[in-house]
Amino acid sequence: MAAAVFSSCSQVAGWFGNNSDSTKVSKSDSSSYAAYTRDESINASNAYSDLFLDSTAVENFIRKDKLNDSTATAMRNFYKTRNYEYAWFTSDGPTEQARGLWSLYSSEKDSSAKNSKDPATALKQQMDSLLQNDSVTINKNDSSFTNTELKLTQQLIRYASENNGNINNSNLYYVVPAKKVDAMQYADSILNKQKDSSLYSNNKSYSLLKQQLANYYDVAKNGGWTTINAGQLKKGMKSQAVIALKKRLQATKEYNTSDTSNVFNDSLETAVKSFQQRNGLKATGIVNDSMINVLNAPADQRVQQILVNMNRLLWMKPQTDSNSIQVNIPSLMLYAYEGNKKALEMPVIVGKEGNSTVMFTSDINQIVFNPTWHIPQSIVRDEIMPKMKSDPSYLKKKNIEIVKQNDSLPVLQQLPGKENPLGKVKFLFPNSDDIYLHDTPDKTLFAKKDRALSHGCIRVADAAKLAEYLLKNQSDWNAQKIQTAMKSDKQQSVDLKNPEPVAISYLTAWVDENGMMNFRNDIYGHDKEAMQKLFVSKS
Repeated sequence: MAAAVFSSCSQVAGWFGNNSDSTKVSKSDSSSYAAYTRDESINASNAYSDLFLDSTAVENFIRKDKLNDSTATAMRNFYKTRNYEYAWFTSDGPTEQARGLWSLYSSEKDSSAKNSKDPATALKQQMDSLLQNDSVTINKNDSSFTNTELKLTQQLIRYASENNGNINNSNLYYVVPAKKVDAMQYADSILNKQKDSSLYSNNKSYSLLKQQLANYYDVAKNGGWTTINAGQLKKGMKSQAVIALKKRLQATKEYNTSDTSNVFNDSLETAVKSFQQRNGLKATGIVNDSMINVLNAPADQRVQQILVNMNRLLWMKPQTDSNSIQVNIPSLMLYAYEGNKKALEMPVIVGKEGNSTVMFTSDINQIVFNPTWHIPQSIVRDEIMPKMKSDPSYLKKKNIEIVKQNDSLPVLQQLPGKENPLGKVKFLFPNSDDIYLHDTPDKTLFAKKDRALSHGCIRVADAAKLAEYLLKNQSDWNAQKIQTAMKSDKQQSVDLKNPEPVAISYLTAWVDENGMMNFRNDIYGHDKEAMQKLFVSKS
C-alpha cells in the first residue's frame, strides 16, 4: 500500500502515511534522516500488533551493535512513528510483513556469515525456524523476541538504503502497518491525497491495482451494487435478473456496453465467461450460485481486499522484463512469462492448510529426473510410522529404504518408481523451506477445483512440458531425451545453464496482462487475518 505523505486524514497517518499533524521534523537534526516525534495515538486498542517494546530496548540495541548515526536515527524514527509497537511479531507469531521482509532478505542470497556464531547466521536460523512453524505463540511478557525484532528492523533499514525497489528511505517508516484504519478513508488517501504519485512507478502490478481500487472505491462510496437474486441464468433467457446482472458487470467495467435489456445475449455470455475465468470459476457462460456469490461480494469488502494485496506487492522484488516462472497460490496456477508475454501455463497443487506453501523468490537452477524422495521427519512420524506398525512389509511395498536408524524416528527415503509421490521430475531452487516444484503420479487431482492438498511443495500438472520449457536453450536436451530420462528409473540431475527466476506469491486480487481485475478465494485465510488487524470494524 502507498507510503506517501498525506495532506490530511490524520487517523490514517499511523498506518502507511505521514502527515504534518502527527509527525514533525526537527530541522536541527544533522544526520541523513530527519527526527520524528513519537506517535502516542497508537495504543493497545488500535495497534496492528498487540506487542510493544520498551523504548530503552531500542537504545540498548543501538549501543550494543554500535550502529552508525544514520542507522541509529532511522531505528529511533521507525519505532517513534509506531509508538514502540512491534513491527514483525504479534502474539500469534511473525506478521505477514515479516515474511515479506525475510523473502527480500533471502532473495539477495546473503551469505555474509557462514560461521554459526555470526549474528547474521543466528538470525537466519531463528527466522527460518519461526516461519516454518505453522503455530507460533508469543507471550506478551516474553522479551526473548526483542533482539530478533530489532535485528529485522535493522535489515529493513539496510535494504531501504541499498536497494532501488519498492521500499526506500522515503517510505521506510510506513510500509509496515501501525494501527487500524477506516478502509474507505485510507483508500481515499491513496487515491486523492497522495503527494508523490511516482513513488511506486517501477511497480507495475501495484499501479494497475491502484487503478482498479479507484473504480471499486467509487462504487462502494456510492452505496455498492444491488444484490443479485436469481437461480441459473443462461443465453436466451429474459428476466429482470438479467438486467441486474448487466448493471452489476457494468459497475466494475466488465461489461462495456450501455445495454440494459432483459435479454441474455451473446455479448453478455462473453462477459460472463470472462468474469468466470478471472474469478477461478469454470467458464461455462452460465450464471450459477457460485458466480452469484462472487458477484454479490460487497464492494467495500473488495476495497479492503485490494488494499491488502497492494501491500503484499510492496514486499515483492522489483519487476523486470526478464523471463520468469510465477506461481500464485490462490490461483492454483503456474505461469511462465517471456517479458510481458505468457509463454506457458498449467494447474498446480499447493500446500493444504497447516502445511501452507510460503511466499518467496529464487531461481530454478536444477532439474532432477526420477528423484529420490527424502521423506520429512514429520511425515515419517505422523504417517509412515503408524503404517509400519500395522504392516511390517509396508516399506518394501512402497520402495522405501531406511537411511539411518535413530533412537526415535528412522531416516527414510523413497526410491524412484511408481510409488514415489515426486513423480518423474522435480525442479529445484534454493530456499530455506526446502520447497520445490515436482511431478506427481496422481494426475486426477488436477481436476479438483480445490487443489490445496500437498504437504507444502508444489505439484505441477505437466512436468515434461515444464522441463522442455526450462531446457529449451540447452541443445543437448530435447523433448525425446526428456521423455527417455523420465521413463528410466535412474536418477539424473541437470543443471540449468541459465537459471530461471521463480516467484511464489499469495495474491487474491490482481490485474492480469489484459488489464482486467482478478479475484480468488483466500485459501489460507491470510486476507481475513490481515483485514482484522488492519481495518476498523464497522460492527
